[in-house]
Amino acid sequence: MADELTVSIILASVSPRRKDLLTEAGYEFMVVVPDIDESAFGAERIGPCDYAKRLALAKARSVAGDFPGRLVIAADTVVDFDEEIIGKPADAKEAEEITRKLFSRPHKVVTAVAIVRLEDGVELVESDTTTIYPKKMSEEQMAEHIMSGSWQDKAGAYAIQEEGDEFIEKIDGSLTNVMGLPMELLERMLREVL
Repeated sequence: MADELTVSIILASVSPRRKDLLTEAGYEFMVVVPDIDESAFGAERIGPCDYAKRLALAKARSVAGDFPGRLVIAADTVVDFDEEIIGKPADAKEAEEITRKLFSRPHKVVTAVAIVRLEDGVELVESDTTTIYPKKMSEEQMAEHIMSGSWQDKAGAYAIQEEGDEFIEKIDGSLTNVMGLPMELLERMLREVL
């Protein structure tokens, strides 16, 4: 990675997938962990897109204050199940409840992307939505998924990787959106500010 003094982009995220997606796209950047308490952002009376945008912007702003001349990129992903916001499960019991719900019928994955650069007042925030059509899971598959722990720290208690997922029939929209950083949207936003 380039010397951090010369890198103009900062990724405000702890997500390995977001880091991988930016790296694969050829961007040079440094990672700075945002300092926000996600639990302080209530989801009551707010739609999934607005909620994700609010969190992504808060993450970007929390890092931008220390790097006013740098372009800070942050994202937040939630699952929209009939306008109900499904975040990360707290434990295995909640992961099972979420999995049973989401794999019963189609649902949406919403990722908001925020770009902030304080020096010249740049502040963009947009979101992308992808519809997921799941396959029905057997009880054995459900138990294996929960026991694997792969649901930990994942919105909706699951993650789709580039090679797809055995429990997904099809997706309608951006795959990288479901992975946590909609690259098509991000690249369009970056063209506006770079």
